[in-house]
Amino acid sequence: MTTPSAPQPARPRRTARPAAPRNDARAAVRQHPVLDQLAQLVPALFGETPKPLKRGIFQDLLDAHPGVLESEGLKAALALHTRSTRYLSVVASGQPRHDLAGQPVEALAPEHVHHALIEVFRRRQGRTPEDLRPKLRQRIVQAFKASGLGREAYATLVASRDEAANAITQEALDEAAGRAARDEALLRAFDASGKTVEAFADMYGMPAQEARRTLERARARQTTRDA
Repeated sequence: MTTPSAPQPARPRRTARPAAPRNDARAAVRQHPVLDQLAQLVPALFGETPKPLKRGIFQDLLDAHPGVLESEGLKAALALHTRSTRYLSVVASGQPRHDLAGQPVEALAPEHVHHALIEVFRRRQGRTPEDLRPKLRQRIVQAFKASGLGREAYATLVASRDEAANAITQEALDEAAGRAARDEALLRAFDASGKTVEAFADMYGMPAQEARRTLERARARQTTRDA
């Protein structure tokens, strides 16, 4: 008679190992060697603090460094550079475009500043649980004021296929319109009061410097509208 064999202990189930954390794509991409070259050749534009590049900078670089820079490599390096968060952050600040001498030569188009703001926001929002939309709205308000455009013209110029971005832009423009209305109401009250700026500010519980800035801003807007 065959003796039944003792039951074998159950093999422990293998648990899947968690996937190794993927490195940030930006860290995985090695810097293009031509970018290192550009940082040495034109540190005013490609150094620690980059500057917005003038239109036609590609040809300017080739002409300024014949035999040193190669067309295809330069094209690839500039594409990486202008898509980097570091560069887009500078564009979003609204600085003018610069030439090879590091001199400002032309203003950035409002839509370029705006789209850089949106892209930098999108990248940073993906890395933090903090809601960055209030900060973005504030930056859009500043960009809108700096553009010198009317509300509808600005909204039309910067509109994109990204409905979420368009919605944030509209919120920022609503905010700007509300501030403008409050400033103009304050200006009307000041003009009717016959008081000095200091006395008027004290009456409204405002620092005199803040009241002066607000009134000057409202008067400048009124002058521009009436011109």
